[in-house]
This record gives sequence, C-alpha cells and structure tokens, in this order.
Amino acid sequence: MARGGARLALPRKLLLLLPVLGLVSASAPWGLGAWRCSFSSSCECDFRPELSGLECALSVHLFGQPLARELLVRGLRAFVEDADPAKPLVMSFHGWTGTGKTYASALAVRHLLREGLRSPFVHRFSPTVHFPHAERTEQYKKDLKSWIQGNLTLCSRSVFLFDEMDKMPPGLIDAIVPFLGPSWVVFGTNYRKAIFIFISNAGGEQINRMALDLWWARKDREEIDLKDLEKSVLEAAFENPQNGFWKSGIIEQGLIDLLVPFLPLKQHHVKQCVANELASQGLQMRPDVVQAVADSLPYFPEEEKVFSSTGCKMVASRIPYYL
Repeated sequence: MARGGARLALPRKLLLLLPVLGLVSASAPWGLGAWRCSFSSSCECDFRPELSGLECALSVHLFGQPLARELLVRGLRAFVEDADPAKPLVMSFHGWTGTGKTYASALAVRHLLREGLRSPFVHRFSPTVHFPHAERTEQYKKDLKSWIQGNLTLCSRSVFLFDEMDKMPPGLIDAIVPFLGPSWVVFGTNYRKAIFIFISNAGGEQINRMALDLWWARKDREEIDLKDLEKSVLEAAFENPQNGFWKSGIIEQGLIDLLVPFLPLKQHHVKQCVANELASQGLQMRPDVVQAVADSLPYFPEEEKVFSSTGCKMVASRIPYYL
C-alpha cells in the first residue's frame, strides 16, 4: 500500500487491450501512458525537472526579482529532491501587476514538465474564464473539486495554476483545501507529488510600501527578506472580502508552503523588459525605442517616479508605436 493510496498493477497485455475493448481511448488527450499512471503512485508522467535551467532562465529573463528567484528555485529544489513528500507543494505568488508573477510560473512549468505549458498534466484556472458568475459558486466548488481529484487520479505529478486569485469568488478556493494537506487520499496515486501555484495581486500594496520605505532609507531591494513581508501580505489577502483568499482555510490552516513576493520594478528594469521583448520578436535593439517605451509608462510616487505602476505588463503593446 502506497502512502498516497493503493496501487493497482495490471498485466501489460491487458493495458494494451484496453483501447480495443473501448475501456480507454488511445487517442485521449492524456494518452494511454497517463492512464497507466493512474494505477501507480511512482509514475512520473511528463515530469522532467531541470532546475539548473530554470535558475538560469530566471536570472536572464526575470528582472528585478532577486528574492522571488531565490525562493522559487530553493522551494522547488527541496520539493523535487524529496522522493516521498509529506504534502503537495503549495506556492502563492503576490505582487503588483506586471512584476513577473505569471511569467515566473510559466518558466517554472517549462522546466518541470517535458512539454511545458502544453503538457496535459498542467491545468490553468482563470476566474473570468472558468468562474465568471459569483452566484454559481457552490456549483463551481463541486466542479473544481471533481476536476482536481480526476486529474490527480490520472497523474500525481499534476501542476495546477490559479491566476488572478484576487478576482476569484470568495470561498470558492476552499473546495480544494483537502487536497493541499497531508491527510487526503486519492485512490491509485500519490497526490502529495502535485504542485499548486496561486497568483495574486493581493498584498501588492504592502510589498510596494516596503520597497518604497527601503528606497527612502537608501537601501537596495536585495536587502528585503521574506520575513519582512510574509505576515502582512497574508493578512492583506486573508482580510480583504474582495479577494479569493478571504477567510480562506488555505491561509488559516497554514497550507501555503512558500509565499513568493514580487517587488515593484524601477525604470531600468522596465528597459530590460523592452530590450528582452525586442529580442524575442527578432527586432533590432534600439536604445531610442527602449527609452521611449520606458518613458511612456506611469511611475509612482507622483513626484519621484521611482517604481513603474504597470511593471512590464504594457511593454509589448507599446513597442509598435515607437518603432
């Protein structure tokens, strides 16, 4: 008996006959290999972690986030190197818009699973797409719980991404609380190998305030530590009734293993984003375009204009106007 649930071993000949018998489709999006995984807690599915590559990619492409880079790589490495984790890895990314939360999660997935974001074992949820009507929250809870359990049964190494948690209907996310702790059992799989990533703007104001205080004190962002931010960010998320984490058992029960704060970006970080976007589009590097795009974006505080109000979020859409 595996700790995450019972294993059921079927003869290879029977596995190969299942599509013929109509019990499973060989052309199903998760394939026969994934079906085999549903009967083994040791099956790694599409999971091929390459954390050295992730560390390099974050250093090259994620600008102005030394703390986030360190926490993300360190947290993933500890989880991946544990052959029998006590619980799923639960990470929560917090920060102002355009600071790289979604981008960092995409880089992480690309270096965790062979097919990256195209993997059938990566599941993304958006409140505006999947949960648009607050009055249907109870039905959404049932659907979400069923979806999580079904996909964990197919593959214990599933990755679940929840975008825009600050727009999630309050109370909805608590439907998955049982899957995040050490005691839930999903038949035929070690669900404790799953990874959950929550992405939220909640707590962004607290993070911005800390960064601004350090700037006033003439200190660098590298001096910000997780312990300086974690408590206030979680409190902000938990106490805001317009937030998906409002009074959530996920926070109340301490189920978040790693809070990753994303700091507001300065203008030179925005310039790096512009240069990176030009390179990704195969365009010539033009300092005049880089400067013009960076200057066109809003900054705060109003007088000092230290940090970008939109981070790198509007960079791609602004570039065509200055080419």
